[in-house]
Amino acid sequence: MIDSSDRQILIQHRIVRVRQALEAGDPVPLEELLMIRDLQGQMVPRKPAAGRTPREAAVLILLYPQDDDLWFPLTVRSPHLPQHRGEVSLPGGSVDPEDADLVATALRETHEELGIEPAQIEVIGTMSSFYIPASNFQLTPVVGVTTEAPEIVPNPYEIDSVLHVPLRLLLSGETIIEEEWTLHGMRLIVPFFAIEGYKVWGATALLLSELAARLRRLG
Repeated sequence: MIDSSDRQILIQHRIVRVRQALEAGDPVPLEELLMIRDLQGQMVPRKPAAGRTPREAAVLILLYPQDDDLWFPLTVRSPHLPQHRGEVSLPGGSVDPEDADLVATALRETHEELGIEPAQIEVIGTMSSFYIPASNFQLTPVVGVTTEAPEIVPNPYEIDSVLHVPLRLLLSGETIIEEEWTLHGMRLIVPFFAIEGYKVWGATALLLSELAARLRRLG
């Protein structure tokens, strides 16, 4: 059994590894990411149409210690929202004029959705920005940590429920499934993480798979 001091050392080691993974400069090859593909296996293009200017947005992958691992929350969106209703997402949203930068956007949105104060969160890095055609967002993932599991108070208008996911679940690869779906009138291959009965797909799966790929590089 691991005592509290050994557990703290182990958690700090895991946080250091995440920092190192984020600081690694080389981009993750697209084939290592959970990206939607056509039936021939070609990646679906992720770039704005001519004349369409994307909106800047940010999400937060919030890591916190639980037992001997790092965990993070995913939100199940309210069925009453105009967009992405019922989907599983990372906390986040579009930039507001008062936001100093994309990190501020991610922290503000996390506070609005989950009630976690920005002062509780230490930002340790960001990852690649991706264009999301469905929402016309240029989305930047921010990674932060807290010293203990935060008290989460979901915003009932935006959030139906919260999933708590161990980071090791992403690294194992055991929850990755692919299915053929019809999206926007096209038959596509959609990879997703199967977590607690939910299909975590699209932008959320893409961003989480990048973090997992970066961590696997460290061995």
